[in-house]
Amino acid sequence: MSAPNKSFDPVEVTALQPEEVARARDEALAAIAAAGDLDELKRVRLEHAGDRSPLALANREIGALPPAAKADAGKRVGQARRAVSDALKERQAVLEAERDERVLVEESVDVTLSTGRAAYGARHPVTTIAERMADVFVAMGFEVAEGPEVEAEWFNFDALNFIPDHPARTMQDTFFVGSEETGVVLRTHTSPVQIRSLLSRPLPVYVVAPGRTYRTDELDATHAPVFHQLEGLAVDEGLTMADLRGGIDAFVAGMFGEGLKTRFRPSYFPFTEPSGEVDMQCFVCRGTSVERGAPPCRTCRSEGWIELGGCGMVNPRVLVACGIDPDRYSGWAFGLGIERTLMFRHDVRSFHDIVEGDVRFTLPFGTEI
Repeated sequence: MSAPNKSFDPVEVTALQPEEVARARDEALAAIAAAGDLDELKRVRLEHAGDRSPLALANREIGALPPAAKADAGKRVGQARRAVSDALKERQAVLEAERDERVLVEESVDVTLSTGRAAYGARHPVTTIAERMADVFVAMGFEVAEGPEVEAEWFNFDALNFIPDHPARTMQDTFFVGSEETGVVLRTHTSPVQIRSLLSRPLPVYVVAPGRTYRTDELDATHAPVFHQLEGLAVDEGLTMADLRGGIDAFVAGMFGEGLKTRFRPSYFPFTEPSGEVDMQCFVCRGTSVERGAPPCRTCRSEGWIELGGCGMVNPRVLVACGIDPDRYSGWAFGLGIERTLMFRHDVRSFHDIVEGDVRFTLPFGTEI
C-alpha cells in the first residue's frame, strides 16, 4: 500500500485567493478613511473587522487548506487584518481628537458669569417641628389623627361645649364659609379632630392632632390668620390630672431636654374642667435669669418660665356629646402652638419670617426628614 500524496495541492478556497484578500483589505481601508465620526467608525469596525467580516470569514477557511498552502494563506490574511486593525486605531485617534476639540468650542463655559441658579430649598421648619412634637407623643403610645380644615360648627363648637353666644363663634374670631347661617367654618383649632376620634375610634383613645387652623387675626409679629396647632387627647378609665402632668413633663423632656420643671396655672376653656395654662422652665437659662445680678435671657425675657399652652381634664359634657359615659371614663387634653414652639425654641422673632416663604429663613434649618 502506497503512502499518501503530500505534494497534491488542490485549488485554494476563493475567499483566500490573493486578489480577494487584497480586495477585502482595500474596501475596509477605504471605509475606515471615509468614516466621518465615531458612530460611523463603529459601524465600519463591525462590518470590516467583526466576526462576520470578509477577512474574518476568510481566516476561518484556512483550516480547509492542505498543509502546504496554510502558511502562505495565513500570512496573507494576517497581514490584511493587521493593516485594517492599524487603520482603525489611527482613525479612532483622529476622530476622538476632533470630537474633543469640537466639544471645547461648542460646550465652553464662561466661569466668570453669574450662575443665575435659584437657591436650594429646604423643608419648612414648621413642618419639621410639628413632626418632632408628634413623634414625642407617638413614642408614648399615641396615634396621629387628622381631620378636615373646613368643619361643621357642631364639631368645632357645639360638641366642645361652646355656648351659642360664645364670642369665639362670631365673625370677629371665626372664618365662616359663606355666611354664619351655613354652619360651616374654617376650623379655629384642631379640637374637632378630637371629637371625630372619640366618635370613630374604640375606647380607650390616645391621639395627637397636628394641623392648620384659622382665625380672623391680623398678621403681626406674634399672630397670623393661619397658624398650626398640635392638640392631644387621652380618654380612658381612671385618668387624672397626674397623668396629664406626666404627659406634659414627658413632652418637655423629649423636646427640650431632661430636668426642666413645669407648672400649672388656673385658666378656663369650655371643653376642659378643671383647666390650666402650663409653663415650662426656660430651657436656656434654666430659670437663673431671674436671680439678682444674672445675665438677661432673650428666650424667656428673664422671667424664668415659658408658656407652653392650655390643658385640662376633658369636660364631662364633651364626653356625653360623643356618647361616652363620664362616670366610667375620664380624659385629659392639651393644645400647643407649633409656631410658638418654633419661635422660642429657635429664637424666631416674627411671624413674618415664618409665613413669607423666604428661603434664607428656611435654609438654616436644613433638610431634616
